[in-house]
Amino acid sequence: MPEIMVTVAVAGVLTGVAVPSLSAMLQAQRASSLASNFVASLHLARGEAIKRNGRAVVCKSATGDACTGSGGWEQGWIVFHDVNNNAALDVGERVVLAHGGVAAGPRLTGNTPVANYVSYGASGSSKLISGAFQAGTFTLCPAPGSNASGLLRQIILSPTGRPRIFEGASAACR
Repeated sequence: MPEIMVTVAVAGVLTGVAVPSLSAMLQAQRASSLASNFVASLHLARGEAIKRNGRAVVCKSATGDACTGSGGWEQGWIVFHDVNNNAALDVGERVVLAHGGVAAGPRLTGNTPVANYVSYGASGSSKLISGAFQAGTFTLCPAPGSNASGLLRQIILSPTGRPRIFEGASAACR
């Protein structure tokens, strides 16, 4: 009988240690998945702009059928052909991809040049609707209060339109 009690006690201690690390691992995987999906969408938009010899845009969208200027990128985004170069989805413009949001997970925000949209011209370079080059940084922070508080990923968009992922400490997350 004492052997069973010791076994149950050891199992309880091991479970207590494993659950928090499993939760942190799950949060890290969610963040990694969101970053990878977002970068894949940027590559898709860039490829579509080159292929169609016209502008393609990635913008924040909670509904999948219109761009929004509020909230973060974690609410979802769409990739579409921007025929009139205004970085807004208008009637007749084709949606290539609609990516749904992430519920109660990491936050993805862009600095001012990429806060609401990323637009690619026919050459594959990122451009603002004014025609100026567009470069910026997206910051992916773990969910507030999560165990993955040390995790930070940044997606850096170069002026040529190529995104890359940087992993580091969470000093930029608030």
